[in-house]
Amino acid sequence: MSDSWDDLRIFLAVARGESLSAAGRLLRMDPATVGRRVARLEQSMGAALFVKSPQGYALSEAGARMLRHAEEAEQALSLASEAVRGGAEGLSGQIRIGAPDGCANFLLPQVCAAISAENPDLEVQIVALPRVVNLSRREADMAIAVSAPTAGRLAVQKITDYRLHLAASKQYLAQNTPIRAVSDLHDHRITGYIPDMIFDKELDYLGELGLTQVPLTSNSVSVQFNWIRQGAGVGIVHDFALPSAPDLRRILTDEVSLIRSFYLVRHVDDRRLERMNRFAMALVDGMRAELARLEALCLNV
Repeated sequence: MSDSWDDLRIFLAVARGESLSAAGRLLRMDPATVGRRVARLEQSMGAALFVKSPQGYALSEAGARMLRHAEEAEQALSLASEAVRGGAEGLSGQIRIGAPDGCANFLLPQVCAAISAENPDLEVQIVALPRVVNLSRREADMAIAVSAPTAGRLAVQKITDYRLHLAASKQYLAQNTPIRAVSDLHDHRITGYIPDMIFDKELDYLGELGLTQVPLTSNSVSVQFNWIRQGAGVGIVHDFALPSAPDLRRILTDEVSLIRSFYLVRHVDDRRLERMNRFAMALVDGMRAELARLEALCLNV
């Protein structure tokens, strides 16, 4: 039985990673070993489960039919493991969260550290990506998103609203012409996202302001934040990030005040797992409390 599950586990890793190397990284196995195990499984099944090409491994028709059953087996094993452990003890095992890098850098670390401190047998992984995390490929167990997905077998829960404002360093403001209106921004260096790499329409902040000339751009909000902190220009900053940079000042707060939302996105089937439910509850509660604390600190910034 254990060998059968191990074969299915390897099959799922290749199906999700679409290559032996990606599956090997996930499984912590040598890609050549992964390839041999896939070949052995295909031989035992009497069918090719993957179509191999220079681009990687794509599921064959037989593999696509097998995928759902393998995922059901994975889910059943998780439920069985949880039933054996019981729900009264602390959280344990590994849980991976995907999040946009602003949330991942300035909000999740302290929230997840607090959860980890209360559950010493729990391993928390934060995957910071400037794009939408693909849960169907198991890039993460759950994800934080800035808009609610409408496709796929996903469970979506709104976590909370958050606020963003224009900001610049005290040094930059002292060395450049005053900014008294949005129109003044055209005379200043602006930082923002690379236009064709904005992965969610909710992040097109500068488009709303009519700012098309943006000399400093990055797909990472953390890079943008560091440019602003170092006095390179003016940009949109999460209020919850401001306490980490005391030299930054919000500007034009009456004219430019953006509100966005965070959503927790999970696999529908994971709602049957008490362990995942308990972690999700702790994560949501922790994010709400920490965000409120950080935003309160920057009210006078």
